[in-house]
Amino acid sequence: MKNHLMRPARLLGVLLAGLALGLSWQSAQAQHDIRGITGPTFDLYAYTSNIPLPESTSLYMWLFGDLNAGANATHPQGDGYGLPQYPGPTLVVNQGEAVTINLTNYGIPQPVSIVVTGHEVTASGGSDGLVSQAAAVGETASYSFTADNPGTYIYHSLNGPNPGLHVEMGLLGVLVVRPDPAVNAGRNAYGDGTGTDYAHEFLYLLTEVDPDIHLEMERGHYEHFTNSDRYAKIWFVNGRVFPDLFQPDFDAAYPNQPYKSLAMAHPTDRVLVRNVNPGQDSHPFHYHGENLTFIARDGRILSSDGVVANLGRSDNTINSAPKQAIDAIWQWTGKDLGWDIYGHDTAHVCNPDADGFGDATSTYPGEWCADHGKPFPVTLPGVGEMTLGAWYSGSPFLGDLGDLPPGEGGLNPFGGYFFVWHSHAEKELTTFDIFPGGSLGAVVVLPPGTPIN
Repeated sequence: MKNHLMRPARLLGVLLAGLALGLSWQSAQAQHDIRGITGPTFDLYAYTSNIPLPESTSLYMWLFGDLNAGANATHPQGDGYGLPQYPGPTLVVNQGEAVTINLTNYGIPQPVSIVVTGHEVTASGGSDGLVSQAAAVGETASYSFTADNPGTYIYHSLNGPNPGLHVEMGLLGVLVVRPDPAVNAGRNAYGDGTGTDYAHEFLYLLTEVDPDIHLEMERGHYEHFTNSDRYAKIWFVNGRVFPDLFQPDFDAAYPNQPYKSLAMAHPTDRVLVRNVNPGQDSHPFHYHGENLTFIARDGRILSSDGVVANLGRSDNTINSAPKQAIDAIWQWTGKDLGWDIYGHDTAHVCNPDADGFGDATSTYPGEWCADHGKPFPVTLPGVGEMTLGAWYSGSPFLGDLGDLPPGEGGLNPFGGYFFVWHSHAEKELTTFDIFPGGSLGAVVVLPPGTPIN
């Protein structure tokens, strides 16, 4: 496959889509949940498809899809949600539920199966597989287990003489088990009183592919795959590469790649990051803005007493290992910046709560009151002396839109702060060696009161 620069028309479409995304926030709901389909019974299928890449080529894949076409989904997706997708549908269940996954193979040339990390699965139907029952073309196999523990888990196909091939080709996804709602009233990852409360949750699923292998599979050379010859050249977050990562969930331009990877929060909002690596290579994923606090690994809370998440370290990077899931809390406060992020005029009020942040009576709840009224510490150069990015609001103040030349900016209509979330391996920030690309996402901190979808 040849290297290609992004076509100008494609880039323009991306920027316009980003603008549409920004405008869509105005009618969004207050809290963000990971998009997926709810159980406890799921009817999946496996089929072949091609996914688009931003340099105008496509990649042959083997994918999971939802046979119910979204009838039991938690998000009102449009037509075509039932298409095979990368990653596979995110499966959402409650703790204690008896889960069944029925898998039908509609066209994958090898028998496919489902392995769910952290769970003892009983399989039936289909044919004998590598580790459990598998589904050859036209067959259905069923997988049953009890979701005993809340957390984030990986599911993937494992079958055939080359076990890594099915993950390489895209047969993977995430299972989210929420705490038993009968005994947990809060919005948390591991139950009331565990210190895992959050306002918003986002999935960061990291994968990589070797396009040469996909070309071999498309041509029917199934025995040509070996792990030793595999060399990744494309890196994904939630099944997309930059700049496609920022477009909305279920965007019609990405019919087989429904999940975005642009996180959103207000100051002091606790964001649950579900960092998952179903692939075969390690990925050092770096989160700007604030450190993360690790709360769980592979569906097990990091706790000294089995209750409170108190053993996780604080770090700005998750060294995401293959088949590993890390849950972490990210929170941006603006504390101790040394200047007032809302402007140094005293027209707005900051009444500190017990922790020093603006309380509900403040103009901007969550403001760090110790910096209230402090001026911005430097004089910014004029717009004629700067290179202006499309996401620059024209102002250093949160929620403020400064004057910009015609045609500049426009993708940050609420004056938010953008922080890059990306791989710390430089090669993973490219697509076919072209920068920028690959695993390059972001989070945007929005002014208090701005709706988040």
